[in-house]
Amino acid sequence: MKIDVLTLFPQMFTGVLNQSILGRAQEKSAVDINVVNFRDYSLDKHHKVDDYPYGGGAGMVLTPQPIFDAVEAVMKNSETEPRVLLMCPQGDMFTQRKAEELAQEEHLIFICGHYEGFDERIRENLVTDELSIGQYVLTGGELPSMVIIDSVVRLMPGILGNEDSSQDDSYSTGLLEYPQYTRPQEFRGLEVPDVLRSGDHEKIAKWRREQSIQRTFERRPELLNDVNLSEKDLQFLNKLRKR
Repeated sequence: MKIDVLTLFPQMFTGVLNQSILGRAQEKSAVDINVVNFRDYSLDKHHKVDDYPYGGGAGMVLTPQPIFDAVEAVMKNSETEPRVLLMCPQGDMFTQRKAEELAQEEHLIFICGHYEGFDERIRENLVTDELSIGQYVLTGGELPSMVIIDSVVRLMPGILGNEDSSQDDSYSTGLLEYPQYTRPQEFRGLEVPDVLRSGDHEKIAKWRREQSIQRTFERRPELLNDVNLSEKDLQFLNKLRKR
């Protein structure tokens, strides 16, 4: 996968992109991440990238020319039509399903805004997806793009140490993930559940499934509306509701 990030603050990405899973993914050449300062594409003699909004109002608006030229430049050598992602609080809420969808792409371009917003012609003519990571406003699109890149890259084949790791993640199955335990067996009087030490894989799978359903029911019950539940799942869920 090729990922281009258009930003006015490329230095923000240095630590994040070169550590942990993202760093290893690049070392394996599984992903090529290129951070571009779109100020470099400004034709203004002072490299200006923003201006006052037509009609008046507070703040400055990013002008279309630098961003159009930057996107066209990174698209020149693209063998496929890239997805152009605008980080925007008005965008669709980013979800695990969207991450799984984007992980199938060959080329992603992230546009990170700043200031008061974008010239609307950027949104209407360059962008394929507008994404938000929550119902709040940040200073710019850099942090959301880091979140989405991390979420997407870890789903690519061969990136995680165990290929099954991402399959049981919260939201991947539609449910929240079941509780996890490791050694020691007893810590300050707190024991690991007996079923996890039983060696009975069928019982363990049943316990984990029920724990996922229970945790989802207690914390995010609205998610259950979109989960394909078996007859046994529904019976367990009804028991929870009766409690």
